[in-house]
Amino acid sequence: MAAKAKPNPIPSVWARQKQEPEQPALSRAAIVREAIAMLDADGVEALSMRKLAARLNAGATSLYRHVATKDELMELAVDEAAAEIRVPPADSPDWRAAVTEAAGSFRATALRHPWVSSVMGQAGLVYLGPNLMSFSERLASLFIAAGFPEPDQAISTLLAYTLGMSTTEAAWLTTVARSGQTEAEFIARLMPAAQEAAADHTNLAAAYAASERRDPARDRDAKFAHGLDVVLDGLALRLPR
Repeated sequence: MAAKAKPNPIPSVWARQKQEPEQPALSRAAIVREAIAMLDADGVEALSMRKLAARLNAGATSLYRHVATKDELMELAVDEAAAEIRVPPADSPDWRAAVTEAAGSFRATALRHPWVSSVMGQAGLVYLGPNLMSFSERLASLFIAAGFPEPDQAISTLLAYTLGMSTTEAAWLTTVARSGQTEAEFIARLMPAAQEAAADHTNLAAAYAASERRDPARDRDAKFAHGLDVVLDGLALRLPR
């Protein structure tokens, strides 16, 4: 009788037992901090275990004692960034204001760390880290206290909007940063070509003309707030009457 095949291990650093004791000179926390600094400066494509080891003045083998793969490293980095997300307490008097604050904090964190949203959207990565679990638990507490019968559905809806908007916005700001210009300067340089392309499209031409007079950062804030209000309006309809 053939022996049963062992199930594949869960692809998460949090599901793997630590194999080696932490080395004082090179801890997992130090590795993750330096990885985040590299990710913030240069993005996911520029990060490699070899480059990270060089910045830490260590051999790649030393890193692999603490982090088995780059995917594990990204999982740890995302969870470390998630510690920055604020969620109001469940007994907040206004659930919409509390959820708005949580979504705004998620967006702010994603814009401080432009790689977070795109990494979280990748298939195959499992997020079981303590900070992300705490974030989800606190969101669930907010929605449960508000009376939502299916808080997990409300969380999924909120995060789908927030993550999607943050991914697009972070990508745009990364492009602007690489240009070496301010956002207003980048848009001013781009605008003539955009207006020429929209010349035969009345509505687009009017929108581009109006946008020239607006502050781009405030414009992005307003768009995020508008979409979030629409999402919360829809969620509110799910509350028991």
